[in-house]
Amino acid sequence: MGNWAVIVQYQVGDSYTTEFICHGRETKDQALEELRAVLHTYLPTGNIRERWRHVYRFADRESYLVVIKGMTWKWECALRVAELISDSTDPTVAERALREDSAAEPADGPQDRPPPGC
Repeated sequence: MGNWAVIVQYQVGDSYTTEFICHGRETKDQALEELRAVLHTYLPTGNIRERWRHVYRFADRESYLVVIKGMTWKWECALRVAELISDSTDPTVAERALREDSAAEPADGPQDRPPPGC
């Protein structure tokens, strides 16, 4: 079973933020459909009064840059689809993730499953 998500990434001040718009979609096509549905309506979690919006599509056709001009500032975010690799329906992706995880030290960053022995 695939586990596809739509994410938005943006910078606020000195911090970089990633938010999930949706997750748990069975297929990449479902996630892309959801992504395209929110391109022209997504707004950041702050109060922004939109004057105009530009949507740019990246060459991979699965990622977009949204530029929103408010009353006093301009806001940019990237919207894209992402797959949880441990749940990938492509066996080579899941196997590669397992090999890479088993070669890594336990403190080498976040894991998308509980560590062995838990």
